[in-house]
Amino acid sequence: MKLYNSMTRKKEEFVPIEKGKVKMYNCGPTVYNYIHVGNARPLVVFDTLRRYFIYQGYDVKLVVNFTDIDDKIINRANEEGVSTTEISNKYIEAFMEDAKALNLYDYETINPRATEYIQNIIDFIQGLIDKKAAYEVNGDVYFNIEAAKNYGKLSKKNLADLISGARVDVNDQKRSPADFALWKAKKEGEPAWPSPWGEGRPGWHIECSVMSKTLLGETIDIHSGGVDLQFPHHENEIAQSETLHDKTFANYWLHNGFITVDEEKMSKSLGNFFTLKDVAKNYDLEVLRFFLLSAHYRQPLNFSDHVMGQMKSGLDRIYNGKYKLEDLLKVSEDKDLTADDQALIKTFDSRREEFEKAMDDDMNTADAITAIYNLVKDANTNLDPGSNKKVIQAGLDLLISLTDILGILKREKEEITDEDILKLIDARQEARKNKDYQKADQIRDQLLEKGIQLEDTREGVKYRRV
Repeated sequence: MKLYNSMTRKKEEFVPIEKGKVKMYNCGPTVYNYIHVGNARPLVVFDTLRRYFIYQGYDVKLVVNFTDIDDKIINRANEEGVSTTEISNKYIEAFMEDAKALNLYDYETINPRATEYIQNIIDFIQGLIDKKAAYEVNGDVYFNIEAAKNYGKLSKKNLADLISGARVDVNDQKRSPADFALWKAKKEGEPAWPSPWGEGRPGWHIECSVMSKTLLGETIDIHSGGVDLQFPHHENEIAQSETLHDKTFANYWLHNGFITVDEEKMSKSLGNFFTLKDVAKNYDLEVLRFFLLSAHYRQPLNFSDHVMGQMKSGLDRIYNGKYKLEDLLKVSEDKDLTADDQALIKTFDSRREEFEKAMDDDMNTADAITAIYNLVKDANTNLDPGSNKKVIQAGLDLLISLTDILGILKREKEEITDEDILKLIDARQEARKNKDYQKADQIRDQLLEKGIQLEDTREGVKYRRV
């Protein structure tokens, strides 16, 4: 498998530190609000990478952190007149609901909170001070950027340019404008913890370095997140971690592209974001997951209601393919394989190869989805109630195996009674009579999702279960 390493700006063959094992750290949310579609993309993308590693036989350890102490959390707590803990608990609980609806918890994920690692953070900072790579001023502790080797190697930014272009405050106590905070002295109305430098709280960048080290080790296989984290967050993580440990922090850096709305980055600061709670009012979040995998993860992806409708239709096609195979299994017979049977199984195998080839090429989920569509088409075209049960089972097993890697096709088929079908047909007829063709089409699609196909005849509307 080849992955595009942001550090080297090229695709590289993935070779784990330890044979058969993968250690992954993905930067998680700052829990002061509901997560939006842009926040969800790295969660879905790198969960899918984890799933593919598991499919390949790896033992995967994935950490997705919660930043539960931050200026935004403090501001939200002060606005609402509650503690920062209450704010973070509220939005972590909401996150977990969304995450489960996105099928992110089929496998174990480690979700540390920054505030659970305060002593580890203090020890890490003290280690940097001992190496003259950090310094304390009036209760604040800063990383000495001059101590870092090759600062800017991930983002390809030049340190001299960063320093010359930085805004310099009159009362700035940093030695260099590019130095960044590791520990912040307590301010009125803020939560604080005791430390050798006085009461205070950790800076953002140090939290991820410490949680990654504590849970995964000093060098990990993959560090991931949105492309907006590349600088300064990931750059600063590298600087402080590699300065303290004198070894590579992560062997592969993976970054996903932005979600856009009308070709502009989706973000809370721009006010053009859609939370997952918003999306869930109109779509199952499995549809959102399918959308987030519909393009290569490094490319920007434009979000709209129109596109989500297309994604729903595409996912329904795959579901209907699954339901058809399940129904055929109930009526088919087990027979000896004919030459045609063997040829069809070979065709199914070729779809697996297409899927794996796409995923091995820097996790090209767009082409992997095409392979699944092709598999469904093969099954629909070549299988019927008289087909060999062994072949039907082979097609279904493969479909379930491949879609599990993408984290889709988790819903079971909902059985619908004849009485309910007739009620929906009557509602469709009424909509057509009122020339509300959009509603009529929606009812037809709703029935098709449940395996009911309508046929308009001279004698009226007939239906059959497919």
